[in-house]
Order: sequence, then structure tokens, then C-alpha cells
Amino acid sequence: MNGIKTKAARRSPFFARGALAALGFAAAAAAFWQTPARSAEDAVVIPPPAVDEKAAGGTEKAVFAGGCFWGVQGVFQHVKGVSKAVSGYTGGSAEHAVYETVGTGRTGHAESVEITYDPSKVTYGQLLQVYFSVAHNPTQLNYQGPDQGTQYRSTIFAENDEQKKVAESYIAQLDKAKVFSKPIVTTLETGKTFYPAENYHQDFLTLNPTYPYIVYNDLPKIENLKALFPQLYSEKPVLVQAGSKS
Repeated sequence: MNGIKTKAARRSPFFARGALAALGFAAAAAAFWQTPARSAEDAVVIPPPAVDEKAAGGTEKAVFAGGCFWGVQGVFQHVKGVSKAVSGYTGGSAEHAVYETVGTGRTGHAESVEITYDPSKVTYGQLLQVYFSVAHNPTQLNYQGPDQGTQYRSTIFAENDEQKKVAESYIAQLDKAKVFSKPIVTTLETGKTFYPAENYHQDFLTLNPTYPYIVYNDLPKIENLKALFPQLYSEKPVLVQAGSKS
């Protein structure tokens, strides 16, 4: 419980807003953070899905949950073919889609990311490959690293039957191949509505590259994406705030 309380305080709205302006703290800690980053979670090399969606034009959406949405959003904002990645809440009601309320772990919501993508450039299966190997650890039940509670669960919110089929097949494939040291605990949920999170959570990784939580837990994920998926990696992230100003 101590870890939960500490984490909740570190990611409260007051700390999140303050991080946007606390440049003085960043300067004071610069020497420390210039040392090589040590990742909280190592990436895992996994095979591509044997079953994938058919490539098509237009845009589609995918919703993934895998711990703190700061890092998950940051990863997918660097994936080619993704035009938007928004942090939010999925699994509960609109009334309870509020950060402080979701943080109680009693709303049914999970911190999640809604990804808008072009399936002719990146398929749903490829997004899942990034999700399982880089964005989070799918073997951790109701927690990710320091974040504990059902709001941090590993869940795929399938938008349709095809996504559900691809996800189910891929989980079975990865478990059979034993690419992880433990079984995958990722759940599948359907028929859930995504609710965008508060503005101060959007683009948090990009806007706060010296924030301690980001440095330790999330920036290594971007480096892992670049190393493991160079063909999918985009140096320039697609930002929510940039899109809202266009």
C-alpha cells in the first residue's frame, strides 16, 4: 500500500501540472539524468502475429491499457501510421472517468490509450506486437512496475470481432511460444467506451522528458521501440495538443 500511496502522490494533478513548469528542478537534476537510462522493464523480442487484419485504407481505432498511460501513449505516438494517440479511461462509466476517481481502483476503468491508425501503413497486429513487446509487461496482473490496482491492468479493448480474433490468436501464439517467462494475463474486453483524460495528462512524456517517473519508466520504452522496430519508428511524435491547434 505504501507504494500505491507514493505513486498516487507522484502522479496527482498538482504534481502533473507542476511538472510542466518545474524547469528549475529539471536543471538541478540534469547531471543525474544524463547518466545512461536504466529501464524499469526490459523489452522482449517476440514474433509477429500469425493472424492479422486485412490491410485496408482509411483509419481505424485501437484501445490498449497497460499501466500508466503516459508511457503507452508516448510509445504509440512514435509509431508510423498512427495519426493520434490519446490518453484516457476505458471500462467504466462517463461519470467516473476522472483521474482522482479512477485512481481508487473501484470504477472499472483502466488507464488506456486510444490509437487512431491507418491499417495500410501499420496493421492491428503490428500495434499488438509493439504493445506486448515494448509498451508494457503483459505478465503482470493488475499492476505495472510501481503502479498497482485494477486501473493499471493489462487489457485490450477490442473495437470489433476482427480485433478480438486477432488479439486472442496472438495471445495464444505467444503463450505457446513461451516468449515470456510467465503466462500472459492480458484480458480482452468488448463494448466499452473510451473517455479522454484531462489535458494535463496528454503528451506528458514528450512535454516532460526530465520528469523522474518518465526518465526511469518510459523513456527507455521509446529507445526500445526504435531499436526493435526501426521500420515502424517515427522520430517525430504525433501530439494531441498539436492536433487540437490545427
